[in-house]
Amino acid sequence: MPAKDIYHNAVKNTLIKEGWTITADPYLIKYEDAGLYADLAAEKPIAAERQGQKIIVEIKSFVGRSLMYDFHAALGQYIVYRNLIQLTAPEYTLYLAIDDVVYKEFFQRKGVKPDFYNRSKTSKTNPSAHSRKLAYQYRSEIW
Repeated sequence: MPAKDIYHNAVKNTLIKEGWTITADPYLIKYEDAGLYADLAAEKPIAAERQGQKIIVEIKSFVGRSLMYDFHAALGQYIVYRNLIQLTAPEYTLYLAIDDVVYKEFFQRKGVKPDFYNRSKTSKTNPSAHSRKLAYQYRSEIW
């Protein structure tokens, strides 16, 4: 099992307060000979007659020596997880949870902004307004 990031419990508790049910902690992404662990999987029912939202959240602390190095590692991990999830569990949407200070001071830089990397038309890479609202409530940003 991988070590939990320092914001793990804060993210998890906020999801629960927002009405999400944690379905896995951690979530195993299994594809052929690859087995990787994302931090959380959660589900939020919308209505009894419709299927709810399903998300997988990878939490990153960005506490290494270099924010750019942490960014490269997180982006690479995100891309691998996203691709495997699209193959194995396409009903899930993947999010990256980061601290709001890192989001405001690093992720808003022109060369780092998520829009720069999200040139594809797949909706799986674009977080909803709800996820951004949720993110600020636990002082992290879901990217």
